[in-house]
Amino acid sequence: MSGAQLLALGLLLLAGFLIGGVISFGRERRWLPAGVLAVLAVVAAVAAVLRLV
Repeated sequence: MSGAQLLALGLLLLAGFLIGGVISFGRERRWLPAGVLAVLAVVAAVAAVLRLV
């Protein structure tokens, strides 16, 4: 695997971790932290896709 592929994989793992946080905070009805984590997850996922392209 090249460095770019490893970085993309790491970003996808980070996005998955952040999505888990969104689900956790969403169940507790804490919408501000859930919204922040959702934005960060989207940024990480988009960065991973752009790195692979």
